[in-house]
Amino acid sequence: MTLAELEQKVPALREYTRNMPEDIRSRCTVRTHKAGSIIHQKDEILTHFGIVAIGENRVINEFENGNVYMIEGNHAIDFIGEVTLLAGQPRTSVTIEALTDNIVAYISREDAEQWISLDMNILRLASAHTAFKLYRSSYHNGAKLFYPPGYLLLDYLVNCGGEQQIKPGSWVAIQRTRQMLQEELGINVKTLNRTIAQLKSERFFNIQKGKIIFNYEQYLNMQNWLKFSGQDS
Repeated sequence: MTLAELEQKVPALREYTRNMPEDIRSRCTVRTHKAGSIIHQKDEILTHFGIVAIGENRVINEFENGNVYMIEGNHAIDFIGEVTLLAGQPRTSVTIEALTDNIVAYISREDAEQWISLDMNILRLASAHTAFKLYRSSYHNGAKLFYPPGYLLLDYLVNCGGEQQIKPGSWVAIQRTRQMLQEELGINVKTLNRTIAQLKSERFFNIQKGKIIFNYEQYLNMQNWLKFSGQDS
């Protein structure tokens, strides 16, 4: 697939690529990262800059003791390598894992630096994405340290319901594995399993084939619990 074909498939991409110089456009390549694959690894030399046109991924930090901490989840349209590029650093600071198939348009780091120096539009978009991620992280920073596991899980489920625009008569199924939920919530597996069992017994949600599912009424119950607990997110 070429960049032009990807732009036809995802018209919103043109907002990002409209001023890309023709010589850089001619060197652009399109790659698909399958769900579950690593898009880039922490501490790698950043050689390419990417624009995610399709797909969902998550940003994680891996530590030498084997622990994994999820920083954020992102949906297209998004960037790959923009933080490292704008910071002027040689190596990536995080690992990015594809949650669904990701289709990414790539150019070399050298081409990206040249493009950003010439095009205020792409600089503004990349900077805005970076600033939004910092804002989101700062806004919620500390929650995992001070809120109880039940609050963290219900808040997470309410956010999922909102993102999927749950409506009366519909259900939301959480496709994350327990391991992924542990990493996203910052709760160890034993505590997570105990919390899930407790909240299920209180009928906040159901379990189907090992996955958490909930309907619109349960979604409202979770919202109300968060509100009246005095810790509404």
